[in-house]
Amino acid sequence: MVVVGAGIAGLACAAELAAAGVRVRVHERGPRVGGRLAVDSLGGRYADIGAAYLVADDPDFADVARRWRDRGLARPWTDTLAVFQGRLPGQPAAGPVRWAAPGGLRSLAEDLATGLDVVLNSELDAVPPDADAVVLAMPGPQALRLRPPAAVADAARAQAWEPVLTAVCAYPRRSWPGFRGAFVNDHPVLATVCDDGDRRGDLAPVLVAHSTAGFARPRLDDPDAAGGELAAAVNDLLGLDERPEVRVHRWTYARPSSPGTPPFVTDGRVWLAGDAFGRPRVQTAWLSGRAAGRAVIQSTER
Repeated sequence: MVVVGAGIAGLACAAELAAAGVRVRVHERGPRVGGRLAVDSLGGRYADIGAAYLVADDPDFADVARRWRDRGLARPWTDTLAVFQGRLPGQPAAGPVRWAAPGGLRSLAEDLATGLDVVLNSELDAVPPDADAVVLAMPGPQALRLRPPAAVADAARAQAWEPVLTAVCAYPRRSWPGFRGAFVNDHPVLATVCDDGDRRGDLAPVLVAHSTAGFARPRLDDPDAAGGELAAAVNDLLGLDERPEVRVHRWTYARPSSPGTPPFVTDGRVWLAGDAFGRPRVQTAWLSGRAAGRAVIQSTER
């Protein structure tokens, strides 16, 4: 069996297969596992630059989160984030508990990958023809590069994705008003801002901002050039004066804007899974990957 993509969906799928005694190999085109559970180093410190947090309100995924917590890999972070309307002062809004990881969210993907046969820097250009089953754990536009069968390709084409630019802003000191993170509504540049020092628990003076899709789309070819605009928008939003050191990361397929019917699609040999099959959450990706793994097991038992 082959899984293509070592993000949370691909690793959850491979772990399910391996637990059932199925031989499975995971191909990941990048140098690390995790996908959008990603971190970037700035000044010798890692900051979360992909997913901002986990929500674990599915009972099975909540069990996974609790096991990570018991091992010190994850922790409940907050159930309250601010909501900014344009540039108006933020108001607190309660919601589900958001989970964070002291070692960065990628550490959770690395934990899922433990014991699995994962081949990094392995970019495939087609669906492996000799595998009994293949799970494509990735956004639909990326899956299309592997020329999947028609039923899977049609579902992949139906997916719509929004881009995001992520700015890691490292300041000389913590000088912003107390908040853990914020949703920013009706803003021309910003969609969310998170206090990464609070999120990670070390109180480092680091803010991580995610842009709107409209801001990101015309800047995907040169994301670094947007660093100044993103930092200025963060400073304006929070009333900050100090200029941060900035690193910008591009996510061409950051967020599915047209969620498909969960938990996956398949033609019987090739599966397409990921967070496009439901609400765009880490939990959705995990559930989709696990469901695909279980479906593969059932197909081999017939």
